[in-house]
Amino acid sequence: MKVLVADNDKLKLTLGGVIVGILSGLIVSAFRWSIARLLVVFQSAYTAARSNVILILALLVLVVVVGLLVSRLLKKEPNISGSGIPQVEAQLAGEMELKWWPILWKKFVGGILAIGPGLFLGREGPSIQLGAAVGQGFSEFTNENGVSKRVLIASGAAGGLAAAFNAPIAGAMFVLEEVYHNFSPLVWVTALASSVSSNLIALYVFGLRPVLDVPYKFSMPIKYYWHLLLLGIVLGLLGRLYQVVLLSMPALYSKTRISRNLQGLVPLVLIVPVGMMFPMFIGGGNGIIINLTNLGTNLKLLIGLLVLRFVFSMISYGSGLPGGIFLPILNLGAIIGAVYAVSMHSLGLLPLAFESNLIIFAMAGYFACIGKAPFTAIILVTEMVGSLKHLMPLAVISLIAYLVVDLLDGAPIYESLKERLNVDSNFLNKASKFNDRLEISVFEGSSIDGKYIRDVPFPKDILIVAIYRGETQIIPRGDTVIKAGDRLITMVNAAKRAKMKKIMEDLIN
Repeated sequence: MKVLVADNDKLKLTLGGVIVGILSGLIVSAFRWSIARLLVVFQSAYTAARSNVILILALLVLVVVVGLLVSRLLKKEPNISGSGIPQVEAQLAGEMELKWWPILWKKFVGGILAIGPGLFLGREGPSIQLGAAVGQGFSEFTNENGVSKRVLIASGAAGGLAAAFNAPIAGAMFVLEEVYHNFSPLVWVTALASSVSSNLIALYVFGLRPVLDVPYKFSMPIKYYWHLLLLGIVLGLLGRLYQVVLLSMPALYSKTRISRNLQGLVPLVLIVPVGMMFPMFIGGGNGIIINLTNLGTNLKLLIGLLVLRFVFSMISYGSGLPGGIFLPILNLGAIIGAVYAVSMHSLGLLPLAFESNLIIFAMAGYFACIGKAPFTAIILVTEMVGSLKHLMPLAVISLIAYLVVDLLDGAPIYESLKERLNVDSNFLNKASKFNDRLEISVFEGSSIDGKYIRDVPFPKDILIVAIYRGETQIIPRGDTVIKAGDRLITMVNAAKRAKMKKIMEDLIN
């Protein structure tokens, strides 16, 4: 039996996504503006402290006070630590419950205090969590639950990234590819509505200029595309190194015997001498990317910058302070691209005029392999540099880097970080009942393609309530044939949603 349905839920959630996007845009724009202004103040203070011992002592006292304030926030709400993206993933997977208001204001304040002094942390991950908290708050205000609540949380996350990077399409794609892991029309339409609305607010505040306005002279000719293969391999190897080192940092910090909520004091104290020596190289790294080509052909300087940014990024994020790795990853990728370009130029294998091109390409490749989200990487860098001329090389280098990390058994970094979260076992052991919706897509080559529903060994904890074939809804019966392209709408226990999703994905592959 087939019926055409008017998708009122989609329209309602899309309008909700617009409201969530506007609110997310306002909050994230304030967050982004505050961090940028505070960083300028600290850079000036670090420069002045070079000849002022009293100012050095004052800065040390100040960063310790900042560390203690943030540690207090972390102690009361541990889920504001890090980028916040793993927590949002766990929340959307049904593995964790979060209280939106404490997350919202404590992440906002803690993120500004932690990132503002110049630590090598990004604003984008926290912006995603801020947006997700806005989405959750709006869903509770409108009494939404189940799938509608999750979709609004996801749309808020998309709006947060869009406002942080002025990248609305990438915001929606990141949520679909990396956070929600679902390309349901219900999700992507709402996420896109939120991203566009949020980005409009950010454009009004920060202007139309691309976030990473990297100047380049020429498009790269096909005859130089072999460099993309080599650079992709280099990015993949260094990307896997990044994953391994980052995931080992909590264990290294534990050897200091400093309590987890106080470990942020380590990078905050270290940033004072680092800031005094290299004030222009601190912070998330946005300015560094734009000015990389101005550093000339000094290979030692570029390699030193790469080592500095890599090591202190690990120290900063590994401490658990509220701050992300999104922009630091792009920054490292850009520096790797510059090192490669200058090296090849010194060997006479590449004109230096294409350094800017490789900087742009390497940003996408490095994020694609570490986050294992190549589509997001391609779209994100395209939007951030404000040019569509690089799509082909971005795709090539992202694919190569992704495959290298895949061959080295690298997992998506945010998924790996999510698995290390302390999930409340009591939440996962709730009484079983069909109180949440789970949507599964049937792809070409699926083992259940062409089978009757009655012949598929679905788990007993899943109830199939509908099948969508395009825009047509089918009421499932035992003799209904499943076809590639179908979306199976099921009801599950919210606490078992992540487990059931894994079982269903294994079943249909």
